Amino acid sequence: MGKKDKRIDAYIARAQPFAKPVLRHLRALVHTACPAVNESIKWSFPSFDYQGPLCSMAAFKQHVAFGFWKANLLKDPGNYLHPMKSEGGTAMGNFGRITSLNDLPNDKIILNFIKQAVELNEAGVKLPAQRKTPKKAIKPPAYFLTALTKNKKALQTFSSFSPSHKREYLEWITEAKTEATREKRLAQAIEWMAEGKPRNWKYMRN
Repeated sequence: MGKKDKRIDAYIARAQPFAKPVLRHLRALVHTACPAVNESIKWSFPSFDYQGPLCSMAAFKQHVAFGFWKANLLKDPGNYLHPMKSEGGTAMGNFGRITSLNDLPNDKIILNFIKQAVELNEAGVKLPAQRKTPKKAIKPPAYFLTALTKNKKALQTFSSFSPSHKREYLEWITEAKTEATREKRLAQAIEWMAEGKPRNWKYMRN
């Protein structure tokens, strides 16, 4: 048997009135499809695990979201699942913005998706590794190079830095909102580099 988490009961109790029946219904479907599922709270949202992450749900002011951890691997001939996206800063689940039970596919379809997710976890299927797009190199602006060449120690330190450490300083300076802020950061950067310090030296362990 699975395990229920009282924190999810409290989460549902705090939700908006429209969201409560949706959350209860989705929770019941998960337990019907996978009696051995375990509940927890992750990233402040109700999460369901069975041999790994299975699915999760969340209630917002005007909608509910429900998503599968391995949604991209689920068979969906009816095109019910939507890709995760962000709208106005609010994450949306695989069924889009759910405002009532009428916005959900029928129970048979949802149960099928949950069972597929269970089978993927039982088979140990992993999500494909995401390819990281390499960041483009930042070309040091002329004002930065001019200030750097006036301080030999700072220049030596910057030249010895890894690409990531160089980027940290360049992003910090070039992303300044005003010229005054930029000049202040530039002066601070030269001082720190003259002391052999990377941009985030304060947060590094000794």
